[in-house]
Amino acid sequence: IDATLREVVAELAETKNARLVGKHFHRVLTGFNLHTLRARLLSNALAIHLEQGCLGFATGRHLPASVFALRCRGRQLVIHTQRGRLLPGGVFDYIDGGAEDEITLRRNSEAVERLEFRPGVLRNVADVEISTTLLGKPMAFPLVLAPTGFTRIARSPGELAVARAAERAGVPYTLSTLSTRSIEEVAGAAGGRLWFQVYAWRDRGLLKAMLERAAACRYEAIMITVDTAVLGRRERDIRRGFTLPPKLGLDTLLSGALHPGWTWDFIRHEPIAFANVVGQSVGDGSAAVRLADYINGQFAPGLSWRDIEWFQEHWSGPIILKGIQTVEDARLAAEAGVDAIALSNHGGRQLDGAPPPLELVAPVADVVGDRLEIICDGGIRRGSDIVKALALGARACMAGRAYLYCLLYTSAAADE
Repeated sequence: IDATLREVVAELAETKNARLVGKHFHRVLTGFNLHTLRARLLSNALAIHLEQGCLGFATGRHLPASVFALRCRGRQLVIHTQRGRLLPGGVFDYIDGGAEDEITLRRNSEAVERLEFRPGVLRNVADVEISTTLLGKPMAFPLVLAPTGFTRIARSPGELAVARAAERAGVPYTLSTLSTRSIEEVAGAAGGRLWFQVYAWRDRGLLKAMLERAAACRYEAIMITVDTAVLGRRERDIRRGFTLPPKLGLDTLLSGALHPGWTWDFIRHEPIAFANVVGQSVGDGSAAVRLADYINGQFAPGLSWRDIEWFQEHWSGPIILKGIQTVEDARLAAEAGVDAIALSNHGGRQLDGAPPPLELVAPVADVVGDRLEIICDGGIRRGSDIVKALALGARACMAGRAYLYCLLYTSAAADE
């Protein structure tokens, strides 16, 4: 196998097209035993071969993402095999994947990487203060934990662990409507700043009841997701026939056997469901559903700017719009009187070809001024990324996948 890999890397060392590279690897390696191949792909020797060839792969597109996922950024090889090793392929792809060709997913990070700092020296940085305010309240540093649906699919502590971690860190946590812990459970587990993310359900009575529950539990703000009138075409999920929760079948059993840690955690805890709608007529996800079918059947595709007025009538606290992707819509949001916007393309999971949020920050800030606050959501991986967004005019940043990956290493007893 090593000899074959060296041959392939040598042949494709100058290739920049990840799709062609992946297809060639798939053709060359098809005949190898999967278990032997898995061990070899995760070896240091392969990492050296690939780094020498500077090869980048479209994650999960041509080889199972549970086997490996590689990305190349210039001459730096970034390997996130460890995350794939800890999760069944379908679950990993659900968390890691994006819409269609995943162009927007990649561009989110690339937009951040392209920006350079303009370092100023001799500025006396003996005392540095990174705390700030957002929606008029203090936060330890400018990061918001974004809403992620079905969080317990990563690890059973799920939203409770994330909310507790956010409280300790002094940053807001946004609970998803499609969370696997309820509004009340999360409020009981954590006393920090809690926001509630909402969709425009067809059933306005159900939506009104959710807002009332969030208000009763002292959630500070609501975040209305406005970019999911129709769910994006997430082709990794389609290829795998992925459902929430994962269906038990031959493929699931085989994948579960190869990921015993995740499987044991999954089967020994209570079933996963959409906790905020348990017992409602809309279905709570306790039976396996395809996410696209569920969202397209339950969420209102007719959502418009007039609906923002409905939310303002039924919610007395701050309102954030998540999913703004143009300067014009940012201007309309300011005119509508919302308190903040999240420049977001849903982590590249909705419309492939949408602009990276970071590229919108400066032009949006020029237009909206101080009429609302700007949150940059997409491609944020480390503190220096946050600095770039703030320098362009954002008030804070959001991250979701980051803490889902952290959950893979979390036990029920510790959620640091």
